[in-house]
Amino acid sequence: MSDPKPERRPERSPQRPNRRESGDDAPKPSFSGGWLIVVVVIGLLIYFMYQQNPLNSGAKVLYSEFLDQLEAKNVEEVQFHGDVITGKWKQQINGEKQFNTPVPLPALQDPDLPKRIRRSGAVIAAEPADGQFGSQLILWLIGPVMIIAFFLFIMRRSADPMGGGMMGNFIRSQARRFNASEQRTTFDDVAAMQQAKMELQEIVEFLKNPAKFQRLGAQIPKGVLLMGSPGTGKTLLARATAGEAGVPFYSINGSEFIQMFVGVGASRVRDLFRTAKDNAPCIVFIDEIDAVGRVRGAGVGGGHDEREQTLNQILSEMDGFTPSEAVIVIAATNRPDVLDPALLRPGRFDRHITIDRPTREGRFQILKIHSRKVPLGEDVDLQEVANATIGFSGAELKNLVNEAALNAARTSRSAVNQDDFDYARDRVLMGPKREEVLSDHEKEMTAYHEAGHALLGWLLPDADAVHKVTIIPRGRALGVTQFLPDEERYSIGEKRLRTQLIVALGGRAAEKLIFDEYTAGGENDLKQVTRIARRMIANWGMSQAIGPVYFNQGEEHPFLGREMHEQRHYSDETARQIDEEVQRFLNGASAQAIEILTEQREHLDKIAESLQEHEAIDRKMLEEICGKPNQYSLNGHATKTE
Repeated sequence: MSDPKPERRPERSPQRPNRRESGDDAPKPSFSGGWLIVVVVIGLLIYFMYQQNPLNSGAKVLYSEFLDQLEAKNVEEVQFHGDVITGKWKQQINGEKQFNTPVPLPALQDPDLPKRIRRSGAVIAAEPADGQFGSQLILWLIGPVMIIAFFLFIMRRSADPMGGGMMGNFIRSQARRFNASEQRTTFDDVAAMQQAKMELQEIVEFLKNPAKFQRLGAQIPKGVLLMGSPGTGKTLLARATAGEAGVPFYSINGSEFIQMFVGVGASRVRDLFRTAKDNAPCIVFIDEIDAVGRVRGAGVGGGHDEREQTLNQILSEMDGFTPSEAVIVIAATNRPDVLDPALLRPGRFDRHITIDRPTREGRFQILKIHSRKVPLGEDVDLQEVANATIGFSGAELKNLVNEAALNAARTSRSAVNQDDFDYARDRVLMGPKREEVLSDHEKEMTAYHEAGHALLGWLLPDADAVHKVTIIPRGRALGVTQFLPDEERYSIGEKRLRTQLIVALGGRAAEKLIFDEYTAGGENDLKQVTRIARRMIANWGMSQAIGPVYFNQGEEHPFLGREMHEQRHYSDETARQIDEEVQRFLNGASAQAIEILTEQREHLDKIAESLQEHEAIDRKMLEEICGKPNQYSLNGHATKTE
């Protein structure tokens, strides 16, 4: 693996000066002088009212001290304010002329208190009713006025969607910016995916040198849609594209546009694209775009207003690009079938790139990258691991290496060996071991069930290779027969499909042959073979009775609600024929499975006995029991072995 490439600083497009580096660095509107005067006036008014309140003036004294001064005839004036008495001393006490004191509840209920005040020669004063009402009114109005002024201030600052303040931050795009100097990912860090990198290399060249294309009248694609299964490296490839070009990279998830308030998502889209245009050339990456870009008007009750407004804004912004604006939108999804057609048309997402699961050589390169920091034992053969992980995505291979390292750490070894990778593969494919203990009868039935799958998979030439058989409970299964294809397949024929039906029904066939009953452990097998048989008949035209016709079985996009208004394009009689053909296919496969296992009863018993003894057997042990694989033909006659 080569070191990361040095940072490249492409020249900025002259027609788009850099007015704002990012959404977080946007200039804040200045605080208005008028609002400052209003705040100061309100503050002075509150201070004035506080100072004018007699309850806040004078020295605070105890009620007992007040009574003592009253008896000493040192009280000049008294005024009642509910449970507080204020007044003036005839002679100052501690330099204070005025006083106020809280009156306890018994004293408030004492009718002799006013008489005692009169006998001391003090004057009982009262505040004019109109003055008291005015001050109280002002005090009551200050709170609402301040609240109204605060909200007017917030609304004024949020009038511009790009402005500051609370609302401005709420509707601002949540995209995270990665500067060119912060990006360490390039195409060298992305193993395999050669075709996808070739497609994106043109994007890199345009971002680095747009004049090369513009002088020939060529327009670079505005949008690139990365489609592929989860974990195949779509996000990694987008970041590597930005790292190769050395431009800012804005990353956001499609669900981050959506909020409970209608219009917020559209405002965030406007902010994101305005920021991107101000910082062109750059790349905008929208992950999981299907969260916001689904087909409009689908489902029960129509579409979602907020999601559709957000999608409409994305469509409008991508149409608003001029040929000279070097802003590339890269989006990723694993559900391209649910995206709105307006989003996929040329002029928006012009280029669609499919990210497939890695090939054998690609898996080997990915394993090398993820094991760079893992000390490997001398017996580790990454090429062999790559051969045994057909169908794994890049994320699954990374998890495989991590599980192998964790297993080595549990046993306190200094390096990861081949057994750790075998353990990790079994854990990923079959699940972790369970602590359940089977009874002898359950263990025997499980052994024969898995032996039926394994023997048929071993004998039939069109079946995938049997890698391991175990009756150790793993995941949600009591036993597992692990098949590993010997090569990548992108198409499958009728013979191989019929073989899959026979192998999948081999467990039930063994149960019926040995115990003369079926168990509930074959539920998943029945679900799998029913799905395969129905697609063979209704979708792939592999039934002579039905013929080469495609019948929609209602399995496409069930969450879109199309089944509720989509008309069925075949009659009840055709549906009955399809059901009869499914039964005929499965009954025939089950009969063939029982027939083969009856002929190979000796091998079936040996596999079951070995499973009960060892709990797990591998390919080498199967070869010792059954001989060479693929020695049986479906016409019922075994081929001669050498």
